[in-house]
Amino acid sequence: MSAAERLPSWSPFEQLREGRDIIRLEAEALNDIAKRLDAEFCTAVEMIAGCRGSVIVCGMGKAGLIGQKITATLSSTGTRAHFLHPAEAVHGDLGCLHSDDVLLAFSNSGETEELVQILPTLDRLGVPTIAVTSTDRNTLAEHAAVTIRYGQVQEACPWGLAPSTSTTAMLAIGDALALVVSRMNGFTPQQFAVFHPAGSLGRRLKTVAEIMRPLDQLRVSPQTATVREVFTGMALPGRRSGASILVDEQGRLQGLFTDSDLARLLERRQDQLFDRPISEVMTRQPLCIKSDETFAQVVDLLSERKISELPVVDSAQRPVGMIDITDVIGWLPATQGQ
Repeated sequence: MSAAERLPSWSPFEQLREGRDIIRLEAEALNDIAKRLDAEFCTAVEMIAGCRGSVIVCGMGKAGLIGQKITATLSSTGTRAHFLHPAEAVHGDLGCLHSDDVLLAFSNSGETEELVQILPTLDRLGVPTIAVTSTDRNTLAEHAAVTIRYGQVQEACPWGLAPSTSTTAMLAIGDALALVVSRMNGFTPQQFAVFHPAGSLGRRLKTVAEIMRPLDQLRVSPQTATVREVFTGMALPGRRSGASILVDEQGRLQGLFTDSDLARLLERRQDQLFDRPISEVMTRQPLCIKSDETFAQVVDLLSERKISELPVVDSAQRPVGMIDITDVIGWLPATQGQ
């Protein structure tokens, strides 16, 4: 009989029950940890927010993997951070530390041998430590300037051995530290976009200025011009936008006239309006957007208002470009358009 044949058979119901129990156990632990956060958390936030150097994140094994994720979260939300592997640290990598840095150390027991080994060097270099650990009665906590304790949690592993609930606790506390610091420092979506230029996230965070059609590719006419003059008096290179921007004497946006508006005049046999001022048939005070808004906001506006063209204006309401829905479709991830 093979090893697989000797294993008990679990029905889908039993699999779901076990999976839900594990998630529920970890969720309950996180709820307790949230209630337990105290002034030590606030002190840690102040230390990270006021750090003049880098936040050096440290952890071994599963705690180290959590530390690497928190390093990435800190970096992407405006806090300079690097991960230091404890085993490599004692073989020369401690040279990356500076007295302006802050060490953020993760260890459930607080007695991780490789981590404990570097503590005396941290003292000599004057690098303060924030410990994220289960209790304040261990070597790491006793050394640290600040200790965030999450308590003696029950691991979700049936034998209570595999790090699971404890690493979930570390992850949640690390995220809380990183995001509270980010909020305190006034980190903005525009700054976030600088650190995420690629992928669907980077695409959503691009600014309108990066994706709009510039003014020299658009029909911009005075609102006093006739419909015929607007459509016959300006030939543009490249792909034609489906809308004309109408402005006043000061160059401020006054209206929009689209190909659909033109089609309606033809359908209604209102040819006589072709030689009337376009201001009589244009859409007045059209919805517009500023150039520093994000691509995600553009998609929301076009979808909610069911429009195809969106003028881009400056602070004085002068047009600087246009968002055309055909361009937006080209920027959407392939799966989103399906």
